Amino acid sequence: MSAKVSSDLRRMQRFYSKPSSDMIEKFEEEIAQLIKNGYLDTAIFGFKRDGEWIEPTFSYTASQISSGLDDIPGSLNAHADVSDADFYSYVTYTSKFKDLSQSEKDAFKETLPVQRVGADQPSISGYYQSDKTYSSGARSLSRKSLKSI
Repeated sequence: MSAKVSSDLRRMQRFYSKPSSDMIEKFEEEIAQLIKNGYLDTAIFGFKRDGEWIEPTFSYTASQISSGLDDIPGSLNAHADVSDADFYSYVTYTSKFKDLSQSEKDAFKETLPVQRVGADQPSISGYYQSDKTYSSGARSLSRKSLKSI
């Protein structure tokens, strides 16, 4: 499933020159480890302007029960206006992760290729539309794409 997130990000990179190939590899490994351990709630990757997510942005929500669907990555607006916007990512964690002791959380986070710091989640400019489901075994990622109003 993390490879499909990576494919989505590579498509974003082709159209918008971000994120870098190095960061895509790090995000893929981060997502893989979070899913493997049952710690991923949501992961959001996209562009942010004036504190708001803008198109193109993907939001992935992890689930322990697979719907059986396994879509092909893709479908990205190739003509969104990302002028004066920055690429950004944001991750939230499951209650399983939150139930760990602080030392366990810190030890796990140190193993990840992306070292995240606390931040408020940006608001959105537009609306999310569910469009893909990636699954493997008993787990799935539901993808939503941010659409401009």
